[in-house]
Amino acid sequence: MKQIIYKVTVIVLLLSCNNQSRQLDRTNTADENTKIQKVNNSKYYTEQDTIIIATETGDTLKYSRNEFNLIVDNFPALYSDNVQNPDLTYFGNDIWKDIVDRNGNKIHLTFGSEVGQDEYYILYAYFLKQKNGIKEFAIQRLKLIDIYLNINSLFGHFEYGGTYFGHQCSRILGYAEYSIYLLPKTKDNISKTYDITMQKGLYIKSLRQLIEDESKIDFNTLGKEKVERTKKLNKIVDELDKLITDIFYLRRAQEFQYEHYGYY
Repeated sequence: MKQIIYKVTVIVLLLSCNNQSRQLDRTNTADENTKIQKVNNSKYYTEQDTIIIATETGDTLKYSRNEFNLIVDNFPALYSDNVQNPDLTYFGNDIWKDIVDRNGNKIHLTFGSEVGQDEYYILYAYFLKQKNGIKEFAIQRLKLIDIYLNINSLFGHFEYGGTYFGHQCSRILGYAEYSIYLLPKTKDNISKTYDITMQKGLYIKSLRQLIEDESKIDFNTLGKEKVERTKKLNKIVDELDKLITDIFYLRRAQEFQYEHYGYY
């Protein structure tokens, strides 16, 4: 995993994303001679024999040139100029295609499984990153990923893990990149510049209250173990307190939490 500029509580994140880093190798899933002509897609093609997409969270996607270019041809929502958040992009467009190559071979392309959805969000982030600027917003990107990973880790601890939180570790890349797209790019785009100390304080306090309330109904951990568990959960909140430095990050943290972890 790439070293992240902003310090993250590594042990905590590993608990949430344990064993999620992986390689998805699809270099042999399509006929190398398959060529589908589409208009205005060529700028997204790769000329490399093999393209490897390494992410900030340790995931790696590997495609042959033909496989990658087939994705470009058949899933234009991934790089559309009409940028939408990754959930709308995924659920509002085709996530599978059946095609026939020049030799009459049938090829089924799909992102329909849980792992396929992870892959889709990583590709979404890859294409949108090209539009946003890779180097220009590298610090902000890593910071947002840290914020989202910490929130995911906190709620994953409440539920004592689960596949949802593991898959979120990959999908967070898409959410973070969309947040970069929303980031005010110039001072003229910034409309709110006031001090967020009180607002952030209330948000952080709400997370600590949530830890306290969840602890009251948690009978899986008792005694000294519960005390240690509570300390670890509050360390996650400590990290969020450090990472949220202005209103943009505060709003993104709140939106990410309320949209993805609103269980009862």
